[in-house]
Amino acid sequence: MEKIDLEFSKSLKKYGAVDISPCFNCGNCTAICSLSTEDNSFPRKMLRYSILGLQDRISSSVDPWLCYYCGECSETCPKEANPGELMMALRRFLVAQYDWTGLARKFYTSKIWEMGAILFLALIILAIFVVFHGPLTTELTAEGGVKLNTFAPWHQIHIGDWIMAGFLAFFLLSNVFNMYLKILRNDKKIKIPFRLYFTELISLVRNFITQERIKDCEKGKVYWLIHLLLMSGYVILFTMIVGFLGWFQTDNIYEWWHPQRLLGYYATFGLLVGCVYFFIGRIKKDKELNKHSHYTDWTFLVLLFFTTLTGILLHFFRIYGMPMATYYMYVIHLMVLFPMLMIEVPFSKWSHLAYRPVAIYFSNVLNKAKELQKS
Repeated sequence: MEKIDLEFSKSLKKYGAVDISPCFNCGNCTAICSLSTEDNSFPRKMLRYSILGLQDRISSSVDPWLCYYCGECSETCPKEANPGELMMALRRFLVAQYDWTGLARKFYTSKIWEMGAILFLALIILAIFVVFHGPLTTELTAEGGVKLNTFAPWHQIHIGDWIMAGFLAFFLLSNVFNMYLKILRNDKKIKIPFRLYFTELISLVRNFITQERIKDCEKGKVYWLIHLLLMSGYVILFTMIVGFLGWFQTDNIYEWWHPQRLLGYYATFGLLVGCVYFFIGRIKKDKELNKHSHYTDWTFLVLLFFTTLTGILLHFFRIYGMPMATYYMYVIHLMVLFPMLMIEVPFSKWSHLAYRPVAIYFSNVLNKAKELQKS
């Protein structure tokens, strides 16, 4: 028998939810939502589960991940229960449920924990460079650039990148496994043929790369394009740093049309445009999805923006032969980048980049399994 927890909706406020108690199950949110179907009263079902405190049902559902928060449900709610913001809060709640370490819950519910973790990781980077940095030479390369690899040899930094990537992969994949147990292994009545995990795998790859389901909402192609620019810019930079640092962090100054610089410029453009777009939206609050920003949303944007800005300054200082500015900016850049990756990727906002396409994949697997059982 399921346990009803009428206090659950109050605890969701820590994750950014507004008061949903006025909801009287009118169904306006389901009627207006383009993602709602005959089999799924989206997002009303999640509202009812939250009001009743049916945490197990929420934890085993993919619904919160299918929502891209166009805001129409909140705009049409006659009681201002704000179902759109609830779905956003449920995504934060689910990240905390998947995370076996408990850190996601700490970061989402305590500003002190999140700010303290960011500062702690930044100080670790600072301490490493204070102790282990190479010579601060003012001698320039033949092209007039800074000898950055004298100060921070790329092969040593690359070892650190791989260690970091290993930690990120371990935490994120283990949390995705917990997600799998809660969603696909929860309902014993549904038997999932093993082949479905392979036949539906293309949906995981396609949705991760294209983010195409955003276009199913009423936000329009502009929002999808901004989101795609931001995501692809991050993925390109992360891949270049972790996989090809020797090519990316070089003392050579290539022509502007060289692939190394073009990829870097595209990634920087995507991150900068995305940050500015979402900053403006959250400051203006002229759209429903921007009216109730959680503090972790701001933390993520600030870290991402300063990672991009310090990267731009580092590039400028390096190619125009400013040694000391380059060395200091390199340390500052990593002091922002490292905490952003270690906190945001497995435990906070960037984890949505993995959980959302995985949830769509799990949803497709479940739906196909149900169809096979009916036939």
